[in-house]
Amino acid sequence: MCLAHTGEEVFFLINAEPFDLVILDLMLPGRDGIDILMTLRKRNLLTPVIIMTARDTIDERVRGLDSGADDYLVKPFAFEELHARLRALLRRGQGDAAAALKLKLADLEMDVPTRQVSRSGQAIELTSKEFELLEYF
Repeated sequence: MCLAHTGEEVFFLINAEPFDLVILDLMLPGRDGIDILMTLRKRNLLTPVIIMTARDTIDERVRGLDSGADDYLVKPFAFEELHARLRALLRRGQGDAAAALKLKLADLEMDVPTRQVSRSGQAIELTSKEFELLEYF
């Protein structure tokens, strides 16, 4: 479990290591939660995300879900409800998500969570910038 206090910290942590689930507050200082979520989904991050926020209008809820959230919970809430929603999200297709994060094309393999790349079983050292570019293909 990790805790981040700013939007930039959230973005860095989610990109640095795999998580089973992300609880995302939209009103973190710095980078906006919706922007973080949309960027992660553009990068094909399949990790379940539940938005937890005080933004309670229907428009905000729809925007959050349309931006890629798997669930949306408005503060204040009962802890039992959060716990039930987390259990439900974790039950959904975790096996498929892990497999989708390991990419293979011919003899080239890329493990997105561990940021390891190999060709014909031989490790290839990439800089962070090279790895990020490779993720877009």
